[in-house]
Amino acid sequence: MTSVITGDIINSRAQENPEAWLNALKNALLILNPDSKSWEIYRGDSFQIEIKDCLSSFKYAAYIKSCIKSISGLDVRLAIGIGDKTYQGNRVTESNGEAFVFSGEALEALKKEKQNLRIKTKDFELNKELNLYFKLALIAMDNWTPNSAEIVKLSLENPNILQSELGKIVGISQDAVSKRQKRAYLNEILELDLMYRHKIATLS
Repeated sequence: MTSVITGDIINSRAQENPEAWLNALKNALLILNPDSKSWEIYRGDSFQIEIKDCLSSFKYAAYIKSCIKSISGLDVRLAIGIGDKTYQGNRVTESNGEAFVFSGEALEALKKEKQNLRIKTKDFELNKELNLYFKLALIAMDNWTPNSAEIVKLSLENPNILQSELGKIVGISQDAVSKRQKRAYLNEILELDLMYRHKIATLS
């Protein structure tokens, strides 16, 4: 079983400097999977990445979102598919199987529903439950400011460092870091990640 995240950048064409978000996206994908055969950016602002650790797929989706929303005016649609992989292509977009099909179908559903995060597995009830949680999480995530998104990004990259150390990276006080994390609902998102891991672990 594997997981696939398919996504596209929202408002990419309105950006005067496309290199800024393109570099941010490439760096995010490289951090999540250093094997460049496991991810691809195509059609300018669409991308796909295979995440073999299915339990981490929500956390990785949140990370991609934080990287993109760190740039003012941008957002991203993210569709997670979890299932079997039946064919390994030379590039991720040439591979096939349930996870790839589910991810593509979830992205099409997102475009119709004007929503920014969705999952599809072979378990209908699990999909229904997790997608409800995602809708609630998006109330916070879709409203991240660039500053909030940046602090989420750094917090996910450095899960074990102190707020004061994060503050030194950004150039703000420990108290300001705490406030930005609270405004981003970081603790609640990390709680959702733990619950997500528990639910996905029940998939056979």
